[in-house]
Amino acid sequence: MKTEINPITGGASMARRSFLRYAGASAAAVAVMGAAASCKKDRVSVNSGTDIGSGDIGVLNFAYALEQLEAAFYLQVVATPYSGISSLETAYLTDIRDHEVLHRDFFKAAIGSKAIMALTPDFSKINFSDRTSVLAAAKLFEDTGVQAYDGAGYLIKDPGYLTIAGKIVSVEARHAALISNLITPGSFASDQVDSNGLNKSASIKEILTAANGFLKTKVTANNF
Repeated sequence: MKTEINPITGGASMARRSFLRYAGASAAAVAVMGAAASCKKDRVSVNSGTDIGSGDIGVLNFAYALEQLEAAFYLQVVATPYSGISSLETAYLTDIRDHEVLHRDFFKAAIGSKAIMALTPDFSKINFSDRTSVLAAAKLFEDTGVQAYDGAGYLIKDPGYLTIAGKIVSVEARHAALISNLITPGSFASDQVDSNGLNKSASIKEILTAANGFLKTKVTANNF
């Protein structure tokens, strides 16, 4: 029987210790927390789910939803390694897990009382004992994550938010390239970069449509 990992609290002790260093490393992080605390727009709960809200806080909640999903996925991957996993792949996936937990906890702390609820994932479509299934899901999550940040960036008004989003999406793009290379060596940018040398992007609603397929707690963006 597979071990189920709590997607919200798993790895929290490690994340809390590292989060202070992560957030303190950038003045932009401080700006995010200060501005989030003063925002007047609340998130809205909906039946069996939650709405991200609007404005900059809505965009942050959008990112927080995706980071919750990614953190939950990698916590499960590392806790229940697929058959034949190598020590190098274990190290790579553990590093990605740690990054995603930090990102998740960063957004939760930054948004504070305006944050959406803790989401419950649905990974029933993923066979965590099979390398192909796990890496295909990882590629989907990472590619979608980068497209999400790129697609929502223009909506961010606060320069502090935009700075930290740029730093996080840079890490997510590194993850995406690594996962792609684990599947097919040399494929790090083959299907995600367009003819102009730019990464593909997608809208908030397009991304949430895809993400909700892996969430029991559905997320909406009715104000975007």
